[in-house]
Amino acid sequence: MKTLTFSNGDEMPALGLGTWKSSPGEVGRAVQEAIRAGYRHIDCAPIYGNEAEIGSALRQLFRDGEVRREELWITSKLWNNAHREQDVVPALERSLGDLQLDYLDLFLIHWPVVFRPSVQTMPSGPDDFLSLDEVPTGETWLGMERAVQAGKSRHIGLSNFSRHKIERLLPHTSVRPAMNQVEMHPYLQQNDLLHYCRDQNIHLTAYSPLGSRDRIKQMKKDDEPNLMEVPPIVEIARQHECTPAQILLAWHMMRGCAVIPKSTTPQRIRENLDAARVKLSDAEPEAIANLAKHYAFVDCSFWAQEGSPYTMAGLWDE
Repeated sequence: MKTLTFSNGDEMPALGLGTWKSSPGEVGRAVQEAIRAGYRHIDCAPIYGNEAEIGSALRQLFRDGEVRREELWITSKLWNNAHREQDVVPALERSLGDLQLDYLDLFLIHWPVVFRPSVQTMPSGPDDFLSLDEVPTGETWLGMERAVQAGKSRHIGLSNFSRHKIERLLPHTSVRPAMNQVEMHPYLQQNDLLHYCRDQNIHLTAYSPLGSRDRIKQMKKDDEPNLMEVPPIVEIARQHECTPAQILLAWHMMRGCAVIPKSTTPQRIRENLDAARVKLSDAEPEAIANLAKHYAFVDCSFWAQEGSPYTMAGLWDE
């Protein structure tokens, strides 16, 4: 398994199991299946609503001696309602309680978006938002650094942050972000962000690498493309005698990124892990590079509702 190396020598497996959209009653079995198959990287978040079930699954694996805590890389995230400095560590401690862990390997700010603390899940209207002027990301980052100082997380980072947002944050950091997790696939290649983060020693993790076709209906657009049916991807998969999904995952690892496909199906969990064995030829990444469309499946329009302090341009470009 390829790994990404952090400044202190820690290594994160490049291919992990994503748990967004994994239903209660399924996610625990999926995590256990994945770890038994050889996964050692599990990506979580409190807003996914399943960390307690994941925690029970992990506890059983530890208790039965199937894996040790120090063999795993567990990531979780800070939800938008806990961005004030004093709220960060308590939010992390709630995730640790649900996951039944003493520490995380990586803790990310989930979005550069802030809610009022009373908003537990999603906003019901524009009054539920706070602006980044009211709660600057630099304040949130102080809380993230406190999490490292307290031994609650070995590394901290970002999710859904543009280059410009990272540039504005870095002067306010004592502990630099180790990771930025963003949507990434051949239709949204994030080349500028990839090169910038590489220069800043910030790793990238790709979410929705297979197109996230199981998103809720409200998040979908009409006539969405299917990455599994893109002709060059299908042809490269045929050449390698593997699945289009395995080609998509191998492409991320070839670029030096981590990738976290979600599945609760045992066969697909194992197929995804086998993507680590796929070696693309020198010409194949060039064919994939030609597919770029700057097309996002998760376009974040749900944060830019009328009256919100957030705009699509502000989320991605400012």
